[in-house]
Amino acid sequence: MALAYLSHPDCQLHDMGHHHPERPARLGAINDRLLATGLDMALHHYNAPLVRRELLEAVHDPAYVERLFGIAPEEGLVWIDDDTAMAQHTLQAALRAAGAAVLAVDLVMEGKASKAFCGVRPPGHHAEKGSAMGFCFFNNIAVAAYHALHSHGLQRVAIVDFDVHHGNGTEDIVANDERVLFCSTFQHPFYPHTGHACTAGNVVNVPLPAGTDGAGFRQAVEQSWLPRLEAFAPQLVLVSAGFDGHQADYMAQLNLVDDDYAWVTRRLCEQADRSADGRLVSSLEGGYELHSLARSVEAHLKAFFGEA
Repeated sequence: MALAYLSHPDCQLHDMGHHHPERPARLGAINDRLLATGLDMALHHYNAPLVRRELLEAVHDPAYVERLFGIAPEEGLVWIDDDTAMAQHTLQAALRAAGAAVLAVDLVMEGKASKAFCGVRPPGHHAEKGSAMGFCFFNNIAVAAYHALHSHGLQRVAIVDFDVHHGNGTEDIVANDERVLFCSTFQHPFYPHTGHACTAGNVVNVPLPAGTDGAGFRQAVEQSWLPRLEAFAPQLVLVSAGFDGHQADYMAQLNLVDDDYAWVTRRLCEQADRSADGRLVSSLEGGYELHSLARSVEAHLKAFFGEA
């Protein structure tokens, strides 16, 4: 099975400041772990292209896209909210991050890879139709979903999000679109304080209280996600892969471990094997403690090979 790994050096140039948790060292830690374990040699590497602007405008308001292009600074930082800023290389990195998700969809749809992982930043799942927030500028996974629907003629695409923070941007974009099933778990109450009251029929939100461990997470997946995924029978599975629910991560209060990420990845692969000819694309979202992030990504990728 060919596993594609998509990234680009531009994704490490985006820098919101030395003390910001969403920092270039995140990708460096992942890359070092893949090299140290030898997993890097099993991956088919691709450079992430710049996403085409019309693909961004398929999910984001054109005026919002124009605004981000317009305010991208040549030096210094332009703060969009209290924790989200554009620097000199941010726009380029964000275009690569969305472009990686698009190319990953093309690779699995064309049979050049069975599964793909986008090791990119900035993340995307908090980016709404018309606003950036939560370290996110373009919604990478939503761009991938609508590219699959529009360019590859799919009728059913699933997006699964196990980041510790609710993917409010993804929900904002896909809610009530019956072609997309959005399943998420997240700590609640917690930033961005959304997801607990959504009534859209194509959204399966499972709020988890602080302190939830792997057993509670797995029960939520088994009871809420898996039956809906089976009934929906997606032709492509997309994953917003956030690893900040790890017990070692200082950004939240869930108690997941590496094996929990391996377990949920295998469940999603099994669904992809049943309904999507194995096609699955995963894109990095959160995860801020470098050691647990790198190990969790390792577990995630090994599960693609059936090693979990």
